[in-house]
Amino acid sequence: MKAILFNGSPRANGNTFEMLKSVSEILNENNIETEIVQIGGKPVNGCKACGTCFKSEDKRCIQKDEMNEYFARMMKADAIIMGSPTYYADLTPETKALIDRCGFLNIANGGALKRKLGAAVVAVRRAGAIHVFDSINHFFLINQMIIPGSSYWNMSLARTFGDYEKDEEGVKTMKTLGENIAWLLEKIK
Repeated sequence: MKAILFNGSPRANGNTFEMLKSVSEILNENNIETEIVQIGGKPVNGCKACGTCFKSEDKRCIQKDEMNEYFARMMKADAIIMGSPTYYADLTPETKALIDRCGFLNIANGGALKRKLGAAVVAVRRAGAIHVFDSINHFFLINQMIIPGSSYWNMSLARTFGDYEKDEEGVKTMKTLGENIAWLLEKIK
């Protein structure tokens, strides 16, 4: 079994990464292979609404960036975890591009992500995390994916480097999320 984790933060080793790493470690302990992919700070574009993916049905976007590789990794994974910090009560532009473009690729190609597991992970200074959490979960829901829960919303009060490790409840939430994903993957397989 495999899980792919996307870090939508431009801070490659910041709080969002540490949250994803916590989930990844629990999954690894349960014999689930993981890969954390850095998307934040990468030059990706939003969807151009050209419709080419619906015409070609080749599981590829016509734009020339890393998005096709991201979608290919999603199709091979059993679980997809997306992490984003909260920017003005919203997700990062890179995370939004991932959602829009991979979402259209999925729908245009017969729903390759259907019944995979999906989980959102959100770092926040104070407010706005629920909107980010909902936006990512809407991607999973519209693509007929299964969303496991945790002991709280999958977020951490983490603004500056190292804040996540100080958020005991946030750390517990990420570990519980990892345990629940591992348990559910085992039941599904």
